[in-house]
Amino acid sequence: MNNVRTVSDTKRTFYTLHTRPINTIYRRVVEELMVEMHLLSVNVDFSYNSIYALGVVTTFERFMQGYLPEREKESVFNALLQAVEEDPQHYEQDAQRLQGLARSLSARELITWLSQTNPLDRDAELQFSLNKIANDPNFKYNRLFAIGIFSLLELSDPELVKDEKQRTEALKTIATGLHLSDDKLSKDLELYRSNLDKMTQAIVVMADILLADRKKREQRTQQSSTTVAPPTAND
Repeated sequence: MNNVRTVSDTKRTFYTLHTRPINTIYRRVVEELMVEMHLLSVNVDFSYNSIYALGVVTTFERFMQGYLPEREKESVFNALLQAVEEDPQHYEQDAQRLQGLARSLSARELITWLSQTNPLDRDAELQFSLNKIANDPNFKYNRLFAIGIFSLLELSDPELVKDEKQRTEALKTIATGLHLSDDKLSKDLELYRSNLDKMTQAIVVMADILLADRKKREQRTQQSSTTVAPPTAND
């Protein structure tokens, strides 16, 4: 009988794969995403789909904006996916495919497809997933899937998601078509958008603190270099 992996197992794997320290402001983001993905991965009703993959990739990219050093972001992402026994490249490929698809569709086309009102013959894998979700009473809805849906809408029509009325109507149509709770979908996305705003503000504050600290160091260095040396005994 196989033992179910624990959160501790997943965290241990992550920090074995990514050995560099993570900047404090981002550590909580990474660990919360890791725990969320872990709990889904060990849930018997959870099944992978490309919309979920887009949600994972989008969440990581949005909340890791401004991370330094930039080159380490890839290492963090790869370790995160491998820690939950997933393939980072698979997630990125599926996310990129859906991003390109969303940009090629009008909001109306996308909404009617996602809601299964008017399925399109554009992506067989996505159509299979949508059909399966709509007809599976045990589909494991999750926040990252919701973010994937939101990301598709945002890529297709950025202005639509900024308009509360249009956004609400679109999400309700999609939720109804997929037999999901539109209330839960909307609440999860409101929290997501709110947390993004908070993260953006935190990054600005951190940047200001770092800038002020650098200026102080520069001033101290300048003062030290311009200090007049005391006269010698022969002067």
